[in-house]
Amino acid sequence: MSAADTRTRLRTALSATTQRLGRAGVPSPSVDARALLGAAARCEGPLVMLDDLPDDFSAELERLTARRELREPLQLILGRAPFRRLMLAVRPGVFIPRPETELAIDLLREHSEGPLATVLDLCAGSGALGAAVLDEIPGSRVLAVEIDAAAAALARENLESAGPCRGRVLQADLGDSTSSSLAELIAAAPVDAIVSNPPYIPPEAVPRDAEVLEHDPHRALFGGGSDGLEVPRAVISWASRLLRPGGVLIMEHADVQGPAARDAAAQIGGFDPLSTAPDLTGRDRFLIARRGDGDLNPGSERLTQ
Repeated sequence: MSAADTRTRLRTALSATTQRLGRAGVPSPSVDARALLGAAARCEGPLVMLDDLPDDFSAELERLTARRELREPLQLILGRAPFRRLMLAVRPGVFIPRPETELAIDLLREHSEGPLATVLDLCAGSGALGAAVLDEIPGSRVLAVEIDAAAAALARENLESAGPCRGRVLQADLGDSTSSSLAELIAAAPVDAIVSNPPYIPPEAVPRDAEVLEHDPHRALFGGGSDGLEVPRAVISWASRLLRPGGVLIMEHADVQGPAARDAAAQIGGFDPLSTAPDLTGRDRFLIARRGDGDLNPGSERLTQ
């Protein structure tokens, strides 16, 4: 097959795949179609650079397209997800990293005072935030905590790939402060910063997209309690206990939870100042809490009991 024939075949396949994904309700059919064609062609670069196609190209493209038509996330089909400068491994049953979470690293750099030698990634999921810290902050070390066994295993893989021998993952429940599995987390204090994308969706706010509802684990979505902030409150409590004076917590939340997240941090105590940062669309999405110099209040001290 000539290079011209290959390009004609690719154009035809791209048009047909885009139409199929559009009819299936895929939000970005053209972008996804190009990614599926690249995977079927085993091509890492632009499709226009291809002079030939594998013998099984059509069969492989059909297999991948059928999966995406059923609204299986593109990242799971490809086995990877981009996150800042990294290409992270993803697997079924583990929360898929989102582009909006990437801003947490910029906020960490902007609001940190002093070195970032030790950073915690709480509710780590795939380890996206911790891996980005290792990749972008030379000399940093990351301790990640994740409750789910499959997610913790994937986080170990992604952290090791991003910063060999500089990251560790604990499988533990942040809501159980008496657990012996958290001993290493307690021993890490004081730490320079904490990043977190915890589950925070309230129970009544059921996601509409099939990719989220059917493929992201519910434990990674719903934050617990009537307002979805039970797990985020645990993260804030640990931050009050573990951060050094001047250390900062960057925690993602829903766009309607800014005031409630700040109130929770104020009630737990130990932070000065507290603020909320918007995402790139202008929606309030991140709590920024700097550890003050004073003693912890009783709300934080409960973690030691």
